[in-house]
Amino acid sequence: MKKPALVVALDFAQADPALEMAARLRGVVPWVKVGLELYLQAGSSLVARLKNMGFSVFLDLKFMDIPNTVQGAVAQATRMGADMLTIHALGGRAMAEAAVEGRDKALAPGQTSPLILGVTILTSMGPADLAWNSEGTAEDLRRLAVHLARQTQNWKLDGVVCSGREVCDIRQACGVDFQLLTPGIRLPDADAGDQTRVCTPAQAARDGSDFLVVGRPITRADDPVRAARMYREATE
Repeated sequence: MKKPALVVALDFAQADPALEMAARLRGVVPWVKVGLELYLQAGSSLVARLKNMGFSVFLDLKFMDIPNTVQGAVAQATRMGADMLTIHALGGRAMAEAAVEGRDKALAPGQTSPLILGVTILTSMGPADLAWNSEGTAEDLRRLAVHLARQTQNWKLDGVVCSGREVCDIRQACGVDFQLLTPGIRLPDADAGDQTRVCTPAQAARDGSDFLVVGRPITRADDPVRAARMYREATE
């Protein structure tokens, strides 16, 4: 079984506490995630500072707009050095293909190409949250996530963001090289918080996830380094 990489979500409103947390986790985890709130406050300089600390940076801004706009946004994220970024799979083929084109044209000589992942269904959403079917079931969510994964693979994205409940099915549908990133990761005795479709790190690892995203259970822990190590060990 391949051991997934742990990604710690720096879900802070300001740059200083995010950088302080990153400094504590330096050498313990390989990846950190910068989301929308933090990015809007701190900007692209934060990405550079995190990379200078030795982290790979997952820029999770979930682009969804007309293809030309997304192409430009992905190009900017590539130039600033993001190692992985997200677009919404529901944006469709033209938007996804524009994202790939924007990345490829913006690559500097020798630069490693950032992964582009399609967001399937947010892990905070349950069956009743489907806008087109408020009486949907867990099976409806699973089928939609697998369908979106197949589509994004056809559109040449590198992988998808999906809950742990869909990892096994998407891995079977899309093969071993398609990258799967799983948020909503919790230890068995941890509170789910605002997540609806959660999964343990051990289960996500067994089913084939490549990246596990954990935020507050690590960053709000009394000892974040110990918590991060617990999550890493839970995949073994």
